[in-house]
Amino acid sequence: MTTPQELKQIVSEGLLSFPVTDFDAQGNFRADTYAERLEWLAPYGATALFAAGGTGEFFSLTKSEYTQVIKTATETCKGKVPILAGAGGATRVAIEYAQEAERNGAQGILLMPHYLTEASQDGIAAHAEQVCKAVPNMGVIIYNRANSKLNADALERLADRCPNLIGFKDGVGEIEAMVSIRRRLGDRFSYLGGLPTAEVYAEAYKALGVPVYSSAVFNFIPKTAMEFYRAVAAEDHATTGRLIDEFFLPYLAIRNRRAGYAVSIVKAGAKLVGRDAGPVRAPLTDLTEDELAQLAVLIKKLGAQ
Repeated sequence: MTTPQELKQIVSEGLLSFPVTDFDAQGNFRADTYAERLEWLAPYGATALFAAGGTGEFFSLTKSEYTQVIKTATETCKGKVPILAGAGGATRVAIEYAQEAERNGAQGILLMPHYLTEASQDGIAAHAEQVCKAVPNMGVIIYNRANSKLNADALERLADRCPNLIGFKDGVGEIEAMVSIRRRLGDRFSYLGGLPTAEVYAEAYKALGVPVYSSAVFNFIPKTAMEFYRAVAAEDHATTGRLIDEFFLPYLAIRNRRAGYAVSIVKAGAKLVGRDAGPVRAPLTDLTEDELAQLAVLIKKLGAQ
């Protein structure tokens, strides 16, 4: 068992990533190729991997599939890289997911947004508190995104009540709010950049005191993802600028064509490098053949991974 404070130290440095979840042509989970994917990615140097995260299509998994995903991930990566599990949805459902992840050996929880409805700061905090208290021996990272956004005041009160809440992952990008949270909470949390295609924001977030981020492109260009992370850490602006110009901005031009492509384009990339994870599930849609060809050109320019 990894203690909450041990997990905080683990995720306070290095590059994190969200492996995609493997489906067959009919959309059923494939544990064998998912395990092979994790075995391929583990040696590249990510500090931790998030199983059944946003890029892993947590929102489309049944509870039995979720169990299979987390169990496969923890068994495959045991002794290699820590596995954090996504959990979210309605509060009691999120609790069930978190407890199932604990039973299956996950080292921590990424608390995804609650389901559908808008809520007050007190309500969102109560949701997070109930999940944290349901798994008191696990470290929990809250994902600030969509309808689940907390301000500095609410986070400070929540941190006082939940010692195992050890991380704050930002997927919103509101700089004023991020500065307020970082200055107010200080070293109480580990802070993670969690905007889609986080590399584009990495240098700006590092300047804010958020040097760690999760990389989706690690799924198909792990060598380049690590090169970019090391360049950010070393303040090698020549390298980050070159990769942003040559890859990330053209990549964003494809990704931004349709809602949901932040996940679809990652699965497309995996397919193009010979690590096919199958199609995305509805309500997401896969890239068109033309878009796939454009992405192939970008990947080819980067060289072997």
